[in-house]
Amino acid sequence: MSTDHYHDHDHHHPRGVLRSILRPHSHDAAESVDAALEASRDGMRALKVSLGVLAVTAVVQVVIVAASGSVALLSDTIHNFADALTAVPLGLAFWLGRRPATRRYTYGYGRSEDLAGVFIVATIAVSSAVAGYEAVSRLFHPHDVHQVAWVIVAGIVGFAGNELVAVYRIRTGRRIGSAALVADGLHARTDGFTSLAVVVGAVGVALGWQVADPAVGLLITVAILLVVKGAARDIYRRLMDAVDPALVEQVTAILAGVDGIESVDAVRIRWIGHELHAEAEVTSDGKLTLTQAHDVAEHAHHHLLHEVPRLAQVTIHSSPVVASGLDPHALTAHHFTHAPTR
Repeated sequence: MSTDHYHDHDHHHPRGVLRSILRPHSHDAAESVDAALEASRDGMRALKVSLGVLAVTAVVQVVIVAASGSVALLSDTIHNFADALTAVPLGLAFWLGRRPATRRYTYGYGRSEDLAGVFIVATIAVSSAVAGYEAVSRLFHPHDVHQVAWVIVAGIVGFAGNELVAVYRIRTGRRIGSAALVADGLHARTDGFTSLAVVVGAVGVALGWQVADPAVGLLITVAILLVVKGAARDIYRRLMDAVDPALVEQVTAILAGVDGIESVDAVRIRWIGHELHAEAEVTSDGKLTLTQAHDVAEHAHHHLLHEVPRLAQVTIHSSPVVASGLDPHALTAHHFTHAPTR
């Protein structure tokens, strides 16, 4: 038996309890659609605001790069432009994710968010290559850095702009359950620290160490590569349906605590976009009627909705306890070579 719902998980907090008293909750399909659309709208708003902030920051830095010739600032500016542009595919993914499921795409279009993540990783990788090339080139062909004071100002502006974007993206991403948006926010925070590195390089130039500027450019390149590594790992795990093992343990414990469930045989969970989809196989008393077994599964589903954030859909298959030596799945057992993961 299966149940597909979405639930607002504010019930963990006092304000959520108060809200549930004043406005009783429901788990119908209309609420599911409304919640998903609201999450996408919030994600789009965060992307639009952060895109504007980063664009202004990058333009200010471009002007100062042209006047100063700082390769460290150029590397940082390239990265900021790349970071701003990553909002475009992610925004398209949020928009596409609003579309309802079809007979071909039966799970909907939430995976587009993960595909946008692949594009984001590629964009960051290209920006690191460009920044590294410019830094190495400047090491072999030194150039004087002019307007050092303005370079310092540009670095501070870059840090401020990226940190504002980081805070906004991370808060919104965690609230709506978008790992891609949270990762993009952490990426912006890393960019902010690389902007501070530009300030360090400019101070070094001011003290007479001209090689400080390209050296910092190389350090920024390394920092970008570390971001690429972390982002690529996260996207890979999403595409491979990986979840935190603690989440599987949490779902298993919740199901095991439901009256009427004798054992939890298997739990599978995956992310689709910024929502969780779960499947569970449980064993119940074989003497229960079909209606009673359904009620047990429905109670289990209700508990999961309240206690597992971002859970959008759950499918619960209930098997009966039978006499010793009998297998309720004997008819299909020969089709499977591996036992379900518990």
